[in-house]
Amino acid sequence: MIKLTFCLVRHPSLSRTEFQSYWFNRHAPLVKSHAKALGIRRYVQLHSADPALSVDLRQARGGPEQYDGIAQLWWENFEDLSEHLARPEAVEAGRALVEDERKFIDLPRSPLWWGEEKVIFG
Repeated sequence: MIKLTFCLVRHPSLSRTEFQSYWFNRHAPLVKSHAKALGIRRYVQLHSADPALSVDLRQARGGPEQYDGIAQLWWENFEDLSEHLARPEAVEAGRALVEDERKFIDLPRSPLWWGEEKVIFG
């Protein structure tokens, strides 16, 4: 399996609660509506808890501020992904998703990358 991981920083105009509500209630259904066109096998959102809960962990490691959430999307392999992304409906779906992301995500501060899942256990 390959995975797209997207570490999300909310748009500065939104509180963490507003961001997470929009992401879950508005953006997630949009992703789901385009999943077939894009060939997405699985989509998971990890919503951050209150940052105060992680202060000691971050400080002990000298870590940066936490993200507001992490999105992960799965495909079988890069060939399957490429097949889907070559289709006009996938291009339109990608455009619609990025357009919506601009409403609630600070895109320049939100890294994303492709990776291959390596299951260790579970």
